[in-house]
Amino acid sequence: MKRGLGRLEAQALAYLQMRRQELVRTGGLAGPLRLRRLQERELFRRLARGRWIARVRPGLYLVPQRLPLGGSWSPGEALALRALFEDRKGRYQLTGPNAFQRYGFEDQVPARLYVYNNRFSGRRAIGAVALTLIKVADRRLGETETVRTADGLTVVYSSRVRTLVDAVYDWSRFNSLPRAFGWIRADLAARRVRPAELVRVALRYGDVGTLRRLGALLEREGVSAAQLRRLRSALRPTTGLIPWDPTRPKRGTLDRRWGVVWNERA
Repeated sequence: MKRGLGRLEAQALAYLQMRRQELVRTGGLAGPLRLRRLQERELFRRLARGRWIARVRPGLYLVPQRLPLGGSWSPGEALALRALFEDRKGRYQLTGPNAFQRYGFEDQVPARLYVYNNRFSGRRAIGAVALTLIKVADRRLGETETVRTADGLTVVYSSRVRTLVDAVYDWSRFNSLPRAFGWIRADLAARRVRPAELVRVALRYGDVGTLRRLGALLEREGVSAAQLRRLRSALRPTTGLIPWDPTRPKRGTLDRRWGVVWNERA
């Protein structure tokens, strides 16, 4: 059974809420509450363990403006992301399963946030918000759209076309091939994305395997020769072959123009 707020915990929350502090750092309660360092550390530990505040990282905590009925509190996704990245002056964008669900490629709501960013890597939680942090170079961030939440905060997502490119580029992380090929075909057919847009984003954010697989796909979809030439010009001649579907054995018809083995019906 969850223990209720003790006198010191209640005093700390009352002080922070009176000051309308959304964030508090280690040292922020020692002076006002006349605590020694170890006492303050234990206070933060109890507050976080009781889910009255949420740890963003060691030494930084999010504070609710008021506790909900029942006492347990967790920040929303937008607030957790803002606190984490504003603290380190970082950039981020939601990607992978979160973007797949946002754009209707998948129906299932992911249990975690998958986050390209330029500061952190690994898995962590901020309250009930579970994060998979994927650190990338600054140049690999971009092609985004910003979404405003009901509480007035913002969340940054990879754009629709960037999401399609990343579904091919980062397929092993997101388990997104061969499904992503169907998403691309459907979006091209419905004119939700344009071939030129897909090529532009692939050239900036894709790798050799991405360009070869997309080139083979776009050629079969009847995309203009001009767009195919843009992809071809970024590729060096090679005798190496990659499978169209990297999750299946590399057996099938050869497409030497793109260096792809059609190991699944296209």
